[in-house]
Amino acid sequence: MFRDHQELDVTVIAVAPVGAKVEVDGETGFIDQVKHPSWRDENTAPPQAGDQLHVVVLDASREPPRFSALQRDIDIAMRLGDTGT
Repeated sequence: MFRDHQELDVTVIAVAPVGAKVEVDGETGFIDQVKHPSWRDENTAPPQAGDQLHVVVLDASREPPRFSALQRDIDIAMRLGDTGT
């Protein structure tokens, strides 16, 4: 369902010390802790179940697919022109 560089709006469904499991349209993905803004900015709250996030697909081939909520990764995807939005 997902493709690399695609932008999505997802919902956090579970959180662990290493990252967050997210869902969109019944499909799941994963955001590593370093790909969430809270890892770099102490003023940003860590993800919690129920949070809505705008993300980009970093690696659709992994199981689960890997996403990023970092603006710089989203900007790169937009420059690549394959955003899916």
